[in-house]
Amino acid sequence: MKMTEVIDIVLIDDHKLFREGVKKILEFEPSFKVVAEGGDGTEAEKLVEEYQPDVVLMDINMPDMNGVQATSKLVDKFPDTNVIILSIHDDESYVSHALQTGAQGYLLKEMDSDSLIEAIKVVSEGGSYLHPKITHNLVQEYRKLAQENISSLGSSDIEIRKPLHLLTKRECQVLQLLANGKSNRVVGETLDISEKTVKNHVSNILQKMEVNDRTQAVVTAIKKGWVEV
Repeated sequence: MKMTEVIDIVLIDDHKLFREGVKKILEFEPSFKVVAEGGDGTEAEKLVEEYQPDVVLMDINMPDMNGVQATSKLVDKFPDTNVIILSIHDDESYVSHALQTGAQGYLLKEMDSDSLIEAIKVVSEGGSYLHPKITHNLVQEYRKLAQENISSLGSSDIEIRKPLHLLTKRECQVLQLLANGKSNRVVGETLDISEKTVKNHVSNILQKMEVNDRTQAVVTAIKKGWVEV
């Protein structure tokens, strides 16, 4: 993020009405500035070259050049620009493809404004962000795999590890809620703490677990049996 802490955003979506709605949401956030907007992947490349934004919000389904193709080009040409994919698809194949091409975030268009704002802030600081529903789907997939692994093992082969040797009790609570797909705002409301405190706990969790973002933290916690799924 720039030293001024203003996050410059380019918004790319072929539906003008959707763009206008997203732009109005972003304009309420003092630290956000929508510097340009466009309707396809080809236009995205030109706008990013001209404005050098911190974050690009990119629709996945567009004519001429789709969002995934455009993301691949942008990441290769402008490595300091972080892309968040906007999509109606929650299928794992769409998510995996987008992330593999270099997107730092994946949001469903059914998102609420809090998720959008939180995603932009996280991604602008170099982190990754998945829509809570996507995280939930990942949890469900790992739950299925975990149950299959348990079924194939004898009870003496199952090692249950708890994170209290690594995390505080409060951090364990936050980690569990992240695994449940909750946003920072909802975590704060559930635990009766401020959103800023939640962010501090999340940062501590990532540092202690030696992972880069909350998705990696959740996946690691599931694998180690640190959260209930």
